[in-house]
Amino acid sequence: MFPQLGESVYGKPLVYLDNAATSLRPQSVIDKWDEMSSKYTANLHRAVHRIANIATEEYESTRRAVADFLGVNDPNEIVFTSGATHALNLVAYSFGELLKEGDEVIISEAEHHSNIVPWQMIAERKGLKIKVLPVDDRGELRLDMLERLLSENSKICCVAHVSNVLGIVNPIEEIVSLCHSKGCKVLVDGAQGVVHCAVNLSEMGADFYAFSGHKIYAAPGTGVLYGKKELLDLMPPFMGGGEMIESVSWQKTSFAPVPRKFEAGTQNISGTPTLKPALEFASSLRTPEQSASESEIKDFMTSELSKIEGLKLFGTPSEASRKIPLFSFAVQGTHHEDLALILDKMGIAVRSGQMCAEPLMDRFGVSGMLRASFAPYNTLAEAKYFIECLHKAINMLR
Repeated sequence: MFPQLGESVYGKPLVYLDNAATSLRPQSVIDKWDEMSSKYTANLHRAVHRIANIATEEYESTRRAVADFLGVNDPNEIVFTSGATHALNLVAYSFGELLKEGDEVIISEAEHHSNIVPWQMIAERKGLKIKVLPVDDRGELRLDMLERLLSENSKICCVAHVSNVLGIVNPIEEIVSLCHSKGCKVLVDGAQGVVHCAVNLSEMGADFYAFSGHKIYAAPGTGVLYGKKELLDLMPPFMGGGEMIESVSWQKTSFAPVPRKFEAGTQNISGTPTLKPALEFASSLRTPEQSASESEIKDFMTSELSKIEGLKLFGTPSEASRKIPLFSFAVQGTHHEDLALILDKMGIAVRSGQMCAEPLMDRFGVSGMLRASFAPYNTLAEAKYFIECLHKAINMLR
């Protein structure tokens, strides 16, 4: 089902535990990519010939499939992007254009750089104030601080559904309720959350939700921004060019309605339709059996990592149910990159470094971490092999 899992690394079977960075792709996604690339390459929406019509229907039916997956009633609230980074930049730029000097943006301490840097850029240009919502020693957001940070000038709160470093599912509905009570909008980075949580945006109430296709089995270069239509209508376009216009003259340009207003240029003709089989696959995994398998791996990993002398695990929520199978840690007396290199020789792919979350590394006083992140195609046997190899790697470096 996942061709890459048949590969070997240095003569050993691949154990792929870098899923939080990018997931592997099932055959159904590869087949859709091949079909679109080999049979239906044509620009979308513009031409009247049959191939273009088929390509356009594939693209727009994917929009409807994404809306259904997210519990969104209006497919026009779904904007296709190149990934979560593109989507978050779009909101920072376009929603940011509606803000004025002195307005406040609240950003959680556990955010990916793509939900920090764009806001710093617009804040510098517009004279906005950035406030930081801290995490406690467990890695949980300080919601008591959020109440204190919110003011009449707070315009948007930016928070991850699930931290890509800590693996903690944040209480988004509670955050939305708090923010909305003060008239503050909420932008959720769902890059990890959409993979591990059942997302119903009609119930969640977030104003914006962004995710990348490549983290949930789809082709790279694909992504989604959900935005409430009344907000998308108010926001100016992020980019100008073809497709996003209604009419162009030397005197004035008028823009197409959403979502086309935010989809300038030639879109990802072959890639975007792979979101449909990817999300179908993701939906098929929402079973009690898969949940039990994930819990077994989480319990095993948490127990075994806690036994390793000098190992510090980051992201330990008070409720175990709020942890996804993602484990970031540092080992005293070793460097995270050295551990990753040794594990690679044993066939295990993990992530080392700052995980695009340098402020969070500073919060916990480390230069980087090692991260093992599991997907539904990973097994308990692989988790046991990882722990065995980790012990060997640590002993080699001490």
